Amino acid sequence: MKPSRYIDLTTDYGFKRIFGTEPNKDLLISFLNELFKSKKVIKDLTYNKNEQVGDTLSQGAVIFDLICTADDDSQFIIEVQRSAQENFKARTLYYGSKLISDQAPKGERSGWRYAISEVYVIVIMDRFRFSNTDDYLHDICLCNRKTGEIFYDRLGFIYVELLNFHKKEEQLETDLERWLFVLKNMTKLDKLSPYLRKPIFEKLFNIAEYANFSKEEKNMYDVSLKRKWDEEAVMDYAVKQGVRQGELKNAKENAVKMLSRGFDVQTISEITDLSVEEIKNLLN
Repeated sequence: MKPSRYIDLTTDYGFKRIFGTEPNKDLLISFLNELFKSKKVIKDLTYNKNEQVGDTLSQGAVIFDLICTADDDSQFIIEVQRSAQENFKARTLYYGSKLISDQAPKGERSGWRYAISEVYVIVIMDRFRFSNTDDYLHDICLCNRKTGEIFYDRLGFIYVELLNFHKKEEQLETDLERWLFVLKNMTKLDKLSPYLRKPIFEKLFNIAEYANFSKEEKNMYDVSLKRKWDEEAVMDYAVKQGVRQGELKNAKENAVKMLSRGFDVQTISEITDLSVEEIKNLLN
């Protein structure tokens, strides 16, 4: 497999190279503003260290893909997640809570009065889902369970499920849809589509072209891309094994039913694709 003309934006290096550098922060600002749909407008941002050290020596550091602070002091964690993980929601809750707790002064807190700035955790999910809906965008905040009234809107979570985004180029209507389209399909494109003819996307396609990378950048991207391919291969193998196990279980259950109804072993073998030896083991 060879790299495509444009880099994969969901690789570790690709995402940080495009969205995590000072000259390209206008790309991240554009993407974030589309996510917030005028509910919030970001004019500028600064990048923070992506490693958050634990409060004690026994607590390890947490390393994020991107952390940034907007011009209104709101803070963002932006993560790309390529596979489902145990306690996924709890982990993102911990991430947001950590940014909040880190705002507390280490000394006297009486004058602070819990003046907490807004904190948002944004997760772009590639190749997996965490909901049972067809929605590709989930905007989460604390609310009253009974009335649905928002209880606190300064801690938010935005989950983007790329698997649920199915629009084609000619169907794109908003800049958010355009962003999600390129996040999901960048490597499949060989030129800038007429449906993406906007200055912000023209810049994106220019800096995301593999041929424009330096030798060192290409090496780092290649390593990141191979890592993603390896992860996908492991996931695909696990899925196939799960399917095979399910098919084998169904075949054995059908064989048992057929045995109870007097079918001979050879006939059952031909129908279920189980070996004669496997069916005899079921008899035992």
